[in-house]
Amino acid sequence: MASDSKNTLHLSASTLNEQLAQSQKIIESRIAQILSGQVQNNQLEDALRYGALEGGKRLRPFLILATTQLFTDDISPALDTAVALELIHCSSLIHDDLPAMDDDDLRRGQPTCHIKFDEATAILVGDAFLSLAFEIMSGDEKLPTATRLKLIHALTVASGRYGMIGGQMDDIEGEKKSLTLDEIISLQQKKTGALFEYACQAGAIIAGATAPELAALKNYAEHFGLAFQITDDILDVTGTEAEVGKRLNKDEQAGKETFVSLIGLEAAQQAASDSINAAKQQLAIFGDRANMLKGLVEKLNNRKS
Repeated sequence: MASDSKNTLHLSASTLNEQLAQSQKIIESRIAQILSGQVQNNQLEDALRYGALEGGKRLRPFLILATTQLFTDDISPALDTAVALELIHCSSLIHDDLPAMDDDDLRRGQPTCHIKFDEATAILVGDAFLSLAFEIMSGDEKLPTATRLKLIHALTVASGRYGMIGGQMDDIEGEKKSLTLDEIISLQQKKTGALFEYACQAGAIIAGATAPELAALKNYAEHFGLAFQITDDILDVTGTEAEVGKRLNKDEQAGKETFVSLIGLEAAQQAASDSINAAKQQLAIFGDRANMLKGLVEKLNNRKS
């Protein structure tokens, strides 16, 4: 996990699966450390730990650490930004699962937060993760103030009305009307893609990437996010609840358009493959340094969850 100094950090495992596991351990350890002793209310503390630490692939923080490692051997300056992004993601899942939104009772193979506790607690936990994310980032003294401000501003945009929250609103409104393929792509670029794009940009910003390098990672993230969402829609009709960890066929039951419902399963599989290949092409500027990112997007071809 660590490199030469106890104060530096590096994803040193030899295979992608090992690197993902290593990153997950690093992220979850830091989250647990941050949440330890944060609040005096036992219900809230239990719910915070449940919402952040019970399952999850930690894919978005991995992208931050992996993109940082493109430029430097020490990824420790990116750790708290990666944790903050994961907490934003956890917040979105908790709120999305509420009865007023997607009304789900299963997430990451576990009862959703409002089922495990209650709706009021789930709302407060989601809100707490949002504020905690920016508390962590604003107090991250490993980064210069100007870098912190740039990262915080970018995350507010990615998670707010122009990004994740705006995409969720589009998704809710999509239940009331038929959407075109272009509208589905636009919706998902906000709801799902915005945080992936932020993840790839944040690591590069922290490491001081050049404008062409930032552009390449932005394009990679756009194709990665699209491939991720298409494979998510494919899993909704081909996967099992035990593997996926959530209820399936919810979009069909709610009358929502998906990539599969619009273009069919075979065409959706081809579209996912095309997006994966396009994502890899964006990384040419980095050569073999980007093998971790290439392997990650290739892994979407065989998603089970």
